Amino acid sequence: MKRFIFLIAAAALAGCGVETASTAATAAALKKQEIEQGKKTMEQAQQKIGNAMEQMQSRESAEK
Repeated sequence: MKRFIFLIAAAALAGCGVETASTAATAAALKKQEIEQGKKTMEQAQQKIGNAMEQMQSRESAEK
């Protein structure tokens, strides 16, 4: 009887470990996606800044 209770307790604890591992994997995947979106946003901002700089230089050239 004691072995049976021990086996049930061990199985329950093992299940908790699996859940924790899957939660960590999900969190890591979300973090990766967040980083990728941040990189895309940064690239878009750099392009907009580059375009604005070009327009400013074009205006300065036209004024001279």
